[in-house]
Amino acid sequence: MNTRKRFNLWGPTSLAVLLAASLTGPAHAQPSSEQDDKPTSLSEELAQEAVEEATNEVTEATANAEDVAEKRELPRGHFHLPESGDIIGEHYTVVVDNPKDTLIDIARRHNIGYEEMRMANPDVSLWVPGEGTEVVIPARYILPPAAREGVVVNLSELRLYYYPADNPGIVETYPVSVGREEFATPIGITRTTVKVKDPAWAPPASMRREAAARGEPAPSIVPPGPNNPLGRHAILLAMPSYLIHGTNRPEGVGMRVSRGCIRMYPEDIESLYERLPSGTKVNLMDAPFKAGWGADGTLFVQSYPQLEENVGDFEPLLNAIERVSELAADQVEVDYAQVKLAVENPDGRLVALYGPQAPAPTPEEEPLQLDGLFEEIELSTSTHTEKDA
Repeated sequence: MNTRKRFNLWGPTSLAVLLAASLTGPAHAQPSSEQDDKPTSLSEELAQEAVEEATNEVTEATANAEDVAEKRELPRGHFHLPESGDIIGEHYTVVVDNPKDTLIDIARRHNIGYEEMRMANPDVSLWVPGEGTEVVIPARYILPPAAREGVVVNLSELRLYYYPADNPGIVETYPVSVGREEFATPIGITRTTVKVKDPAWAPPASMRREAAARGEPAPSIVPPGPNNPLGRHAILLAMPSYLIHGTNRPEGVGMRVSRGCIRMYPEDIESLYERLPSGTKVNLMDAPFKAGWGADGTLFVQSYPQLEENVGDFEPLLNAIERVSELAADQVEVDYAQVKLAVENPDGRLVALYGPQAPAPTPEEEPLQLDGLFEEIELSTSTHTEKDA
């Protein structure tokens, strides 16, 4: 499905030029003094306005075409790092034109993972979205709060970011799968070590025991091929037993389904495999709440479901308020009710808190009292502490 902008041969610009030509009529040479003294006719004024409008439209269309061409030059998952701010990508919609397409098919085509797609389209059938259905592509992201170097995997977001050292000004991002709760992907700083093409896979002892209990003994080694869950490319990490790899079941990318490894779409890991140097820093982090500035001065937040195993003493709302407070200057009035709403409804949607894209507050709305909110959080924390004691 390609969404294209079509320009008719006789579009607004062409019509404006024709209008200008028709209003000016035949031209007659006159002495310069007569031209200076003669008042401008209404038709000439309209013609001049039409020409100026046409020129502006041509200039704008050229700029838009250059912008589109620049975007098309970038490979899948690649974005220009913003000169100012923290936002990359764009939020857009597509219309299903193939009745056989599932939402998962569309997600993969647009570099989106399972959970991202599901949250962005809660009312669309996963397996039969149907021809003519409008589907949201949530491809706009706040860069995670981490050093912009090497690989950054934000576990709650189910997304990997790569800042190539040999291509400054570019960031790549891809959906990933991470470990399910009982096999949670660890948090920490590591690095890539060895890259293996067409890897063999040795099922862990725990998996072989589970398979044996079901009466389906697992092989000690699974050779390369279509049945290998590692796919065709694997990048080993300095953390023993943890890898970034492909998969023979791409429909699961963007879910918590692995035993701790980072899974990618086959086409994404193949691209990354060729370009990612051994020894690259890998930051495995968990930031369910992100905040950042748009290039136009809008302050956005973005929230994802938090991984239960990383909750601990973490207070999501308090963390979110602290993060926003770090970014917002003292003179910036932030609607903290929107922050609370984003934390309580983690769906990956960008919410504008302040700036040109932020909605104007309605008069009847009462601003959230921040002092009372902190008291509520502190009371909640105190209650948890007493129970734990």
